[in-house]
Amino acid sequence: MRKAIRWAMPLLVLAGLFAASAMPAPAQDQDQDQNQTQDPPSRVGRLNYMEGSVSYQVQGDTDWVAADPNRPLTTGDNLWADKDSRGEVHIDSNAIRLSSETGLSFLNLDDRTVQLQLPQGTIEVHLRQLSPGDAFEIDTPNLAFTLARTGEYVISTDPNGSATNIIVREGDGQVTGGGDSWDLAAGQQYAFNGTDQLTESEQPAPDFDDFEAWCQSRDQAENNSVSAQYVSRDVDGYYDLDEYGSWSQDADYGPVWYPSGVGVDWVPYHVGHWVYIAPWGWTWVDAEPWGFAPFHYGRWALIGPRWAWVPGPRVVRPVYAPALVGFVGGAGFGLSVSFGGGFTGVAWFPLGPRDVFVPAYRCTPRYVQYVNVTNTRVVNVTQVTNVYNTVVINRDVTHVSYTYAGNVRAVTAVSRDTFVNARPVAAAAVHINDDQFRNVRVVSTAAIAPTRSSYIGANVKVVTARPAVPFSQRPVVANLPPRVPVQARPAPPMNRGPQNNAPSNGFRSFGPSADNGRGQPPASGPRTLDEQGAPPNNTQPNNQPNNRGFRPFGQQNAPNRGENNRPARGSAPQTTQQNNQERYRFSPPVKAQDENYDVHPPLNQKQQSQPHEQRQPQPKESSKSH
Repeated sequence: MRKAIRWAMPLLVLAGLFAASAMPAPAQDQDQDQNQTQDPPSRVGRLNYMEGSVSYQVQGDTDWVAADPNRPLTTGDNLWADKDSRGEVHIDSNAIRLSSETGLSFLNLDDRTVQLQLPQGTIEVHLRQLSPGDAFEIDTPNLAFTLARTGEYVISTDPNGSATNIIVREGDGQVTGGGDSWDLAAGQQYAFNGTDQLTESEQPAPDFDDFEAWCQSRDQAENNSVSAQYVSRDVDGYYDLDEYGSWSQDADYGPVWYPSGVGVDWVPYHVGHWVYIAPWGWTWVDAEPWGFAPFHYGRWALIGPRWAWVPGPRVVRPVYAPALVGFVGGAGFGLSVSFGGGFTGVAWFPLGPRDVFVPAYRCTPRYVQYVNVTNTRVVNVTQVTNVYNTVVINRDVTHVSYTYAGNVRAVTAVSRDTFVNARPVAAAAVHINDDQFRNVRVVSTAAIAPTRSSYIGANVKVVTARPAVPFSQRPVVANLPPRVPVQARPAPPMNRGPQNNAPSNGFRSFGPSADNGRGQPPASGPRTLDEQGAPPNNTQPNNQPNNRGFRPFGQQNAPNRGENNRPARGSAPQTTQQNNQERYRFSPPVKAQDENYDVHPPLNQKQQSQPHEQRQPQPKESSKSH
């Protein structure tokens, strides 16, 4: 049996990198600070595939740079697929594919909400999994489209912003815009023209074009992935593992994955670089084509002479982590350490399967439970609680064991300049011998603050491939309030229902997001998980009070999977007291199997069904249904 090596030196080994703003509250302030503690989203997006020229723009930056497939994407980030180019983004098991000259902006991405802006171009969305109470919305310059079921959808909008076409291959949804709303059924193509007022037409869905045929081939590759037998489909990047490694059975850990094509001296978290991504902070971006899933989920284990990736249990929506490592540092949360010989830098090691990850960023104890139990099979709830209380509450790290803390082979060390400026680690790594490591001592207690290079990377290439008009200057219609500032298209007077004066179908106009006076989007509220492993039913998409004209997503009114999953109307949030009572209850996550997801043969290979009967448009009322 493998044993953990106890850290014997007076050093702080943290499973994360503390910035000044991320220091945990003192024990006596813990209770009163719990309500203000904010959990980061449990998921991110990833540009996992691209053809041609695909670029991205990090929130808050003006440059468009060549896209990095392993850089996590989150609220405020933008993507652009240039002419004759394609890209594929994953959020959990869900795929969003971009066609030529297509832009995509992440308006909101958290535990309950995916809200994307499509300023121009064509995307195909394969919604494989939609939990009750979740929202998935595509916003264009003239309408907002809420996807109500798992299925496959194609959405196109022209550059001038006055026309949006939607093909519903499978599933159904609801369009709101121009003061009206329409229910969209499967097997049809819908055209919406206009801005202040929309005209709508409907016809049977056309044959699959080249872009959709490519999307279907991408689905088939995911369907046939061998790694899906061992890893949840919500672990993005599982499909990359088939080509670049092999699975084996280990007596201690069960199924493990060995990367191929790496040297005998290879070590995890060595070939790549660090970037700073809010709200998590320092985040590892691996350089290997397979380097997403094994560095944000699961754990690494040194089995004999080789490193193997040990995935967590197959559960629905495991919690994303920026990097599952332990940093070597000292009192005051400083991480610059001296290794002798005149070298001072930053060092880290991968967490083993039995190590508890204690995030450096602010989060609740419940979040710490879920980020651990969904990413390793051999850590239990009691163990996580004990380590959390020891490290965070009592601030005592001398009694916490880490498997590879004392293993020189497992440690990577670089200069502070390399770390902060997001430079490639492998070329700048410094060899540390046993004598130097035994004499490690803290030389600085200053927090490592990010620079501009920390956000985008030192070696990124600024590109000319970009949209002609910045996304922020594109008008957008949204049903949900975006988390990032947008240019809202003024809404016309709403049609009124016959019995009350409420706007039809709950559609509201909106203004740019409130920004707390500093030009920043409002922070998301605490994200907790209910008995089914999903955020609780009192949580609205951004957990703000219902005073901004949008409808809460109440799980008590949400249907089961496979039923209409559009926003529930009239559901009220629970009280803060109820929220606090539920916050730290824990229950095992939902086990994942293909029945949880929309997995089937490609639609273009199925026998063509009879054409749908053309239905006559209904008179214009407060709601249209087709």
